[in-house]
Amino acid sequence: MDAFSLLRPQWLMVLPALVALWLVMRRRSAGLGDWNRVMDPAMLRALRALGRVDEAGASRRGICALTAAGLIVLALAGPALERRDAAAFRNLDGVVFVIDASPSMTGSGFWPALQTMGRFGVAALGSRPGALVIFGGDSYVGAEMSGDLRQLGQTLSLVDAETVPDKGSRPERGLAQAAMLLREAEVLAGDVVLFSDGGGLGPAALQEAGRLAEQGARVSVIHVGDPNPELQALAATGQGRIFGLSETDAFAAFLGEQARDRLEKQDYPLLFWADFGRFLLLLALFPALLLFRRRGVT
Repeated sequence: MDAFSLLRPQWLMVLPALVALWLVMRRRSAGLGDWNRVMDPAMLRALRALGRVDEAGASRRGICALTAAGLIVLALAGPALERRDAAAFRNLDGVVFVIDASPSMTGSGFWPALQTMGRFGVAALGSRPGALVIFGGDSYVGAEMSGDLRQLGQTLSLVDAETVPDKGSRPERGLAQAAMLLREAEVLAGDVVLFSDGGGLGPAALQEAGRLAEQGARVSVIHVGDPNPELQALAATGQGRIFGLSETDAFAAFLGEQARDRLEKQDYPLLFWADFGRFLLLLALFPALLLFRRRGVT
């Protein structure tokens, strides 16, 4: 059953002030406020006899104003229902694609297939945000963590031999950059996908994969050719998987359905709060509109 809660309960502290204001208004005779004190009693009696004193209308306007204010306060308090069937919460999960753009990768005949594999991965994210890190001799952020998957896929397709000016292959720097992106996005449990031919892997890369696993992320690998022992050790240390270029469906399923199952097993419930405060704001318009009602002059 969906649970009810208030997202901003501190706004309820305004309600006692509104109740006090209503009591003060009710004590004032005939709802005329201070007019009883400043007007000559004889003139006030004459105006009443002529029907020029709308005592009931003044009282109604005060009640309408307080009703509208009360509904606005309740709306600001954020009445919400907890939905456990939501796809994901934005900062709960995320994926960082870490691509080796060194000459050994971009100059190989497998490079178009690697980019296609990356686009398959981006398309499989669904509601998960994604980011892109490109590395060679150094690493760079190609795309910040975002839910704009179309832009992410386009950026990934543009990576080529001229993207990274630094020669060499330093996967540990790319993995460190991915860890920073996950921390900045406050991701609790995500995925890091390394596109690599195994070049440059060593103790430093294994250490970064271990840190990512401690941070709550899985480190998986998209490899070219047969996975060497270094790639297998990296995926094992990062608690992820290894995928070949022909395993597009398995890779897409890994980033889609299995990600949600993993989060639920780790006690990260996929929660979504539906805030109904905006509907109360619409309801507050009705008593507010009555304040602008004018009485015709005869």
